[in-house]
Amino acid sequence: MRNKLLFGRSIDTGSWVHAVDPRAKLTGMMLYLIAIVAVGSWPALAVAAVFSVGYMLSTKIPLKYYLKAAKPLWVLMVFIFIVQCFTVESGEALWSIGSWPLYSGGVSSGFIAASRMGLLVSFTAILTFTTTPGVLNQGLSGVLKPLKRLGLSPERLTLMMSIALRFIPTILEETHKILKAQASRGADLKELPWKEKGRMLVSLLVPVTVSAFRRAEELVLSMESRGYTLGAPRSEYHLLVWRSRDTWFVLSYVVLAAAVVVYRLI
Repeated sequence: MRNKLLFGRSIDTGSWVHAVDPRAKLTGMMLYLIAIVAVGSWPALAVAAVFSVGYMLSTKIPLKYYLKAAKPLWVLMVFIFIVQCFTVESGEALWSIGSWPLYSGGVSSGFIAASRMGLLVSFTAILTFTTTPGVLNQGLSGVLKPLKRLGLSPERLTLMMSIALRFIPTILEETHKILKAQASRGADLKELPWKEKGRMLVSLLVPVTVSAFRRAEELVLSMESRGYTLGAPRSEYHLLVWRSRDTWFVLSYVVLAAAVVVYRLI
């Protein structure tokens, strides 16, 4: 199960992207989000795609891993494509399905919207593929430090996100065990019709939720028994040092965002 799970999993290949400061990676991902949201034309999409694939290849991680990271959202991407096709009425009329006309502008807009979603999910996997959870949490804490001026606690937000990321593989593994237990009792999910599959998946919510709450309680008791106090001064295992490569890394995302915005305004 863990071998099939890619979300939140780090893959060390020794590339230069792995050595980039996590604060630079998080800043770059925020700029990338802005750039992807601003993509609204084919030239801008091409620029974003070339930029994304280039960085993916530079991590020395096979592209199939990035494609697998976006695979769980293919239904959402298809839904976005269909909605755009039948709601955008621009360009030439291609054909009509009943009372729903289909225009060339809708197809183009749908493909761009679906591609944006695919690029966003695939590319942001670089953040977890090239950064261990501990270093990522430390970088996130550094990025969120300005929130102290607003009365928010960066430590609390970082702790919430780190626990959420660590619980994802645990919950999925627990779900896999329950499915195996049901299959051993004759309720094999692969052999059931779609309607029965839906009912079985709904029935999994109760045991999985109970298991998640039980594990959360065990984690709280474990942290309290070890004297963990939120906000207490503590040393850092990894010392983050900002280097020139981190600056160039962020600047490359600034250039991407600027190029996409220019294409948007043209």
